[in-house]
Amino acid sequence: MKLENIYKIEGKITILTGLHIGAGNDTMEIGGMDQPIIKHPLTDAPYIPGSSIKGKMRSLLETRYFIDRSVTRNDYLSKGKPCNCGETDCLACTIFGNMAKNSATGPTRIVVRDANLTSEFQNMFNSGKLPMEVKHENTIDRVKGTAMYPRPLERVPAGVQFDFNISLKQYEGDADNLKGYVLKGLKMIELDALGGNSSRGCGQVRFDNLKVDGESVELQDINL
Repeated sequence: MKLENIYKIEGKITILTGLHIGAGNDTMEIGGMDQPIIKHPLTDAPYIPGSSIKGKMRSLLETRYFIDRSVTRNDYLSKGKPCNCGETDCLACTIFGNMAKNSATGPTRIVVRDANLTSEFQNMFNSGKLPMEVKHENTIDRVKGTAMYPRPLERVPAGVQFDFNISLKQYEGDADNLKGYVLKGLKMIELDALGGNSSRGCGQVRFDNLKVDGESVELQDINL
């Protein structure tokens, strides 16, 4: 396979509503955080894992464009799993990769890197001027009408920005619209959300200053 091009897609992710990407908490102390966010192990700064962006993009694109509803490829999509067919005509397996034993798609085309705080917000965090917010949630007792089981949810506050970048490989023989589908995926994330608890208002984001190989791109001009 001849590598013809590597596109660089970069920009900023602006948080519009508090973002929660969980770090997990196997042991919680009394009074501790029930649902902490993921943070860098050395700096303790929040970041957005590339896997979260890639996974959400793949999920949205597969359900919108890549499912052949007349043929369930290998029972993956019917069970809510990503496609793993490895067939050359499958754009999901081509762009995002697969683990099929006899895959014909070759190497994964997309690399989505972790999104770290922009220099402005990293400086704010280092100086103690960027605290994380805690959103308290609970369940309502339908009979008594009272709150039950209060639980604190940690979030990156609205307004914070992260740098992000994606590399997209184009090999000889690849479909011409791979780059277009990645941009569609970013637009769909804007219309949906990143991270957890999105149905309760978390994770609305916007991609700002978006560029492909240095040329500005407006997601509002991308048709879904």
